[in-house]
Amino acid sequence: MEFEKLTQIIGEVLNIEPETITEETKFIDDLGADSLDIFEIITAIEDSFDITIDDSQAESIVTVGDAADAIRNAVK
Repeated sequence: MEFEKLTQIIGEVLNIEPETITEETKFIDDLGADSLDIFEIITAIEDSFDITIDDSQAESIVTVGDAADAIRNAVK
């Protein structure tokens, strides 16, 4: 459920099909995201899941799986 919602957010921000996104997908290398895109995605995640991802954790997000882990850790 969380992953599906996450891929929807990423798809909307980057204008790509959510079905093409896996946990191993890298934001910069695979999706061509820049720092502004990543900021928008993190902001949308925080709003959508009603969580806060701190800056140090946000900097360590490289893959979609990393973002999913950040959501899981914040929701606990």
